[in-house]
Amino acid sequence: MTSFFWLRDDEAATSRYSADFDAGHKWGLPGLKNCPGCGNTWSGAGHEYPAVDLSLIPEHPEFEEPRPEPLHEFLRLQALVRPLVPPHAELPPGTKFGPLEGRASGQFGPFTWLGNSLMLIRRDALEALQAAGIRGLLGCKTELRFRQKTPPDILELQIEPRGLLHRDCLPPDLEPPCPTCGRQGFRRPDDPILDG
Repeated sequence: MTSFFWLRDDEAATSRYSADFDAGHKWGLPGLKNCPGCGNTWSGAGHEYPAVDLSLIPEHPEFEEPRPEPLHEFLRLQALVRPLVPPHAELPPGTKFGPLEGRASGQFGPFTWLGNSLMLIRRDALEALQAAGIRGLLGCKTELRFRQKTPPDILELQIEPRGLLHRDCLPPDLEPPCPTCGRQGFRRPDDPILDG
């Protein structure tokens, strides 16, 4: 049996913690510039693979600066990382790789969000979940720099997006995805329905 979970910020718990960080992933696929199918320049969010180490390929410096690229260049870079990611992984423009690096300070709760799609977890919280029988969680080491003498052991969960929205919760006049780049421009529904 497969379980699905909707993860939300617990605002009551958030007020007890003072975590603050300015961080990003070491590498990323570029955005797509002027797609020949739909004309859009775009980049997505929510596709992070912190366990994927692009230093294993000689071209890794090409993934260090965020920028939009034409389709042929985007596809070339996408093909370079394909052998390093899980076989079913989608790799849209803006996909991120490698450890989260940057500055951090304050008191981290068991879970801490960066934006609305990237979740950090303290090692003790991950170990407690695993001891309770939760399987399949991949905690990845971060490269966060703390000023405090004994910094917390913070990991990033590699959560692979796999669910799809059911057609019933999407706008009735929604255009189909671009056949070239796959972009489908709409915002997340207020009451999402997962496609079984």
